[in-house]
Amino acid sequence: MTTEEVPERHVRVVLVDDHRMFRTGVQAEIGATDRTGVEVVGEAADVDQAVTVIAATRPEVVLLDVHLPGGGGVEVLRRSAALMADKEAPVRFLALSVSDAAEDVIGVIRGGARGYVTKTITGADLIDAVFRVKDGDAVFSPRLAGFVLDAFASTDAPPVDEDLDRLTQREREVLRLIARGYAYKEIAKQLFISVKTVESHVSAVLRKLQLSNRHELTRWATARRLV
Repeated sequence: MTTEEVPERHVRVVLVDDHRMFRTGVQAEIGATDRTGVEVVGEAADVDQAVTVIAATRPEVVLLDVHLPGGGGVEVLRRSAALMADKEAPVRFLALSVSDAAEDVIGVIRGGARGYVTKTITGADLIDAVFRVKDGDAVFSPRLAGFVLDAFASTDAPPVDEDLDRLTQREREVLRLIARGYAYKEIAKQLFISVKTVESHVSAVLRKLQLSNRHELTRWATARRLV
């Protein structure tokens, strides 16, 4: 292989789709690393497999189908929240689905996906989308972006949340991380504070919001789309 044939960029990808033939097709289309720069490091056919493979391989981008056995793409996103929130090496998700239904698009974007493209996309455009998502861009197939803009512009959450306003900025940060499933020790490391300080913040949040435990706190934050 000559120097000119070596791709200038590289991205590690996991394919999540319950149709093996489709995964094989995507692998053939974009997975020739020497040519495309895309290295497929894992595959999964359902939610549990996806969570396991993603945690084991820590890809830069996950191509995620919306409809999967075990809870769907949204469940994969929920269970991968800590990996998405990793500041040093975040795992980013790009939904790749046959569906162009507004509820599917909005659901996975709310769950944390960086973009949504349909399976009519060309191989070249998919490769481009993967690299853009790796770099932190938001990528959508034509017309799907409108669903997201409309959904977030017409949120039914009140413009002023008196309960949330009671919390300090640091308490809000701890609240979000708790709701995403982080342990106290992980939160302390991420925010550069002690575990005891994390415990104090959690106690303050529970008191101010009149909640009893971590489970109630998570439901409260999820209902307000803070996770």
